[in-house]
Amino acid sequence: MPEISRFYGIIIKIFFGDHLPPHFHAYYNEYEAFYSIETGEIFHGDMSRAQHRLIQAWVELHREELNANWNILVEQKTEFFKIKPLD
Repeated sequence: MPEISRFYGIIIKIFFGDHLPPHFHAYYNEYEAFYSIETGEIFHGDMSRAQHRLIQAWVELHREELNANWNILVEQKTEFFKIKPLD
């Protein structure tokens, strides 16, 4: 599962060949959540409130790049790209 980005202790990953809807996995300490790329909302798991807001801000800035990476990785291509962290 490639790491797409990392910021403020949050790790963002997308699985090769993952299931719909288009999403990414976010990890922070003991938290793990699946986020919809389209809405930026959690649809499975849990995340601390502060990190949730950071992740949502990051999704708003990088939604097109997330969708592009999703399409690459679902097709199980190995050439994905990193997305800039939240500054």
